[in-house]
Amino acid sequence: MALKNTVNLGNINQMELQSLREIIGAHQTMATKFDFYANQCQDQQIKQLFKQSGQDSGTTATNLINSLK
Repeated sequence: MALKNTVNLGNINQMELQSLREIIGAHQTMATKFDFYANQCQDQQIKQLFKQSGQDSGTTATNLINSLK
């Protein structure tokens, strides 16, 4: 499940910002891995599951990044 809405992260400290960077990086890595796994699958249901998971991870990373602006 992706983070669909942005959140106000305007008043965060350095430790919280570093944690968010790690979370964003983890979601970007997950998106890349899920896309790779989807491309390796022959079963269409599993392929779709990986594709959706990759999209959700990418959406969450993007929304977190946009929340920092």
